[in-house]
Amino acid sequence: MKHKTIKVLSLFDGISVAQQALKELGYTVEYYASEIDPYAIAVTQKNHPETIQLGSVVGLEHWGKNDTQLNNIDLLIGGSPCQDLSIAKGNREGLAGKRSGLFYEYLRILKEVKPRYYVLENVASMSDEARDEISKELGGVEPITIDAALVSAQNRKRYFWTNIPGIKQPEDRGINILNIIEPQAERKYIDIKNPIKTRNGIRWDTSGKGYYSQQDRAYSENGKHPTVPTARTITKVKVLFNDGRVGVLTWKEIERLQSLPDNYTDLAEGNRIEKRGAVIGNAYNKEVIKHILSYIKP
Repeated sequence: MKHKTIKVLSLFDGISVAQQALKELGYTVEYYASEIDPYAIAVTQKNHPETIQLGSVVGLEHWGKNDTQLNNIDLLIGGSPCQDLSIAKGNREGLAGKRSGLFYEYLRILKEVKPRYYVLENVASMSDEARDEISKELGGVEPITIDAALVSAQNRKRYFWTNIPGIKQPEDRGINILNIIEPQAERKYIDIKNPIKTRNGIRWDTSGKGYYSQQDRAYSENGKHPTVPTARTITKVKVLFNDGRVGVLTWKEIERLQSLPDNYTDLAEGNRIEKRGAVIGNAYNKEVIKHILSYIKP
């Protein structure tokens, strides 16, 4: 493969999934990350120790002043916080919210950095008003909607605003939960006392709790269909296996829902269940972002 280099500034970087994707695409990456979560930073530095961490996106301003590191950026990428935009939150405040309002920090930095390419990601369940406001602020750029179900075992629709040209929908790879299961893994099984029935393609017991079969593609947003775990949903990731037992996904399987390499988020003695689940759940689906970045012309 022809040698390719790229200089990246990643805002709200999380666990540097974009960096992982770029390396898999054959790039040598000079990577600057703005992130404040110590657990996410630790995951990044384990997998990509050469990453330069910059701290909070708020007040981040070095361009053209005393620090020339962040000049000549090829790619600005970021998934600004979605908590105030997602349908999963009642009484959502939208872009006026404290966390999702950080979009305006992304916008400020985009104008200051003037990168060759940019990508902004956020939830497709936001209101039309919030989507249109973001598009307006980005100069009329309309988002591309991509569902991670095309490239992974979960349904997860996201908006991507970008100036990378020519992006098409990825082909459906036909991946479901069965494809990410560790056949011999030790796992926790749940005692189901109520009969399981099928409704809208999802298996439910009579108490109203939902489970996925191995042939399903899971859902990531609707509170009745939790898959990629956060601190609130980690114990709800359950699958109805072909032998009739309901079990919890292993960490490798949860990482595979996001198309991550096995053990990507494993910090060994530093693992914290609620934090590990949160950084996975907040990440890009690696195969989706890899698909988008594959359209960059080196």
